[in-house]
Amino acid sequence: MNFSELGLGDAQLRACKSLGYTEPTPIQRQAIPVVLEGRDLIGCAETGTGKTAAFLLPIIQRISERALPGVRVLVLAPTRELALQIQKNYIELNGAKNNRSVTLIGGANMRTQMAHLRRGASVVIATPGRLLDLTERGALKLSTVEVLVLDEADRMLDMGFLPAIRQVLSLVPTKRQTMLFSATMSSEIEKLARSTMKEPKLIEVNQRGRAPILVEQTAYPVAQESKTALLLDLLEREKFERVLVFARTRRGAERLSHILEARDHQVNRIHSDRTQPQREAALRGFRDGRTRVLVATDIAARGLDVDSVSHVINYDVPSTPEDYVHRIGRTGRAGNQGRALTIVTPVDELSMRAIEKLMGQTVKRVVLPGFGGTKTSEVGSKPFTRATRGAVFTRSFRPRRASR
Repeated sequence: MNFSELGLGDAQLRACKSLGYTEPTPIQRQAIPVVLEGRDLIGCAETGTGKTAAFLLPIIQRISERALPGVRVLVLAPTRELALQIQKNYIELNGAKNNRSVTLIGGANMRTQMAHLRRGASVVIATPGRLLDLTERGALKLSTVEVLVLDEADRMLDMGFLPAIRQVLSLVPTKRQTMLFSATMSSEIEKLARSTMKEPKLIEVNQRGRAPILVEQTAYPVAQESKTALLLDLLEREKFERVLVFARTRRGAERLSHILEARDHQVNRIHSDRTQPQREAALRGFRDGRTRVLVATDIAARGLDVDSVSHVINYDVPSTPEDYVHRIGRTGRAGNQGRALTIVTPVDELSMRAIEKLMGQTVKRVVLPGFGGTKTSEVGSKPFTRATRGAVFTRSFRPRRASR
């Protein structure tokens, strides 16, 4: 099947060709005709499988068929980075260059955003907080919205975002098309989503929570005090082009980036305490190859679209199993093989069990020499050995001088 068989018009087909899209992905094959029909949709597919194009291509075609005033499409994303990525995809796919879009995210200049809105926009791509700030100021009205899209819907509808989402729903017309897309979605979130939709079509192109097929996963058991030493060891052992290192906290990300910089790694970091220009510069350097190691919190687990991330390293095991799937989905994209390495301390083992249960597969454990008190061995998904739990590790970290 090719894109022309999905009901897309000439403008969308030209955009696909210019971007090198030759065959639609499974989520695109199933979702595009449904969106063109104007039906509500819940789409679940692995990260890196073209979900954004699956809703943008038909949306662009539908709103191009007739000109109407006001905001017609609202796309909500949980992070600034994902909103900017969707905006980039929209510009690339909007070959006709009509129906202006505006991105509304925190950390950016609000006056500039208000000026863009005054010029008129058919498509608004936003994070919930900034969107509501601007509606409360009277800079934006949502009474003309025809299509509402929630990207990474599981995060958008969790308890942290739910009040904001309910407020947004009260501002858009009840007669609208609603779409939710994500790589992971619990039955509870699906039930909540359905309560805001009208007979949505459910499209699942893979088992929920399944890890990307092209990602090889390995877990490395280690004592808590040896985590940093193990990370440095892995960066020396592994042959990587670009590696994304995930830390659980902002302070942890800062600490790791300084340690890696002292070891002469080309490194930058991204977390919520960084300004928007700093975050954009860090991502730009990572994409351009000037930065080989990017240390991030989970704000980069969703929305970071870099095809050549060779490795994802989980320095900290994520607090929720779904975040693990999104993290490792940053590698193994666009048909490339990827590697996901997770540093697991004894207290992380229960979290790893939950991750394996969600994915329906075990993650291979490898104990490296000097970090487990045993020879290198693959121990499957068995719990830590007594030697691993009780060993006192003497290997220490000594930062190299920044300049030799």
